[in-house]
Amino acid sequence: MAGRNLVGPEADALDLGTVFRALGDEHRRSVMTELAADRSDSERGCNSFDLPISKQTQTHHFRVLREAGLIDEIDYGNRKGIRLRRADIEKRFPGLLALLGAGPPADTAPR
Repeated sequence: MAGRNLVGPEADALDLGTVFRALGDEHRRSVMTELAADRSDSERGCNSFDLPISKQTQTHHFRVLREAGLIDEIDYGNRKGIRLRRADIEKRFPGLLALLGAGPPADTAPR
């Protein structure tokens, strides 16, 4: 069964403030980090992420990511898939996805 693509903003309309607000949540950042690490950019089921939150909260987080233009959601009726919008993100904000995989900076404070 073909899914219905739930679209976010066009690539040229991606807003850095909206993207940063979407990435401000640790669960959404975790999803984005996993997606960015998968260079195949294959579609993933929404339930394939090990998030310690309710299904309703997961739905909210995926909607925020979609509305920020970071992912596409595909609605199959009884399930949803998501796909990273890598090309659009890299075109609009080069290097952003690499930062997600960088992790926190090392502790460089003097001892």
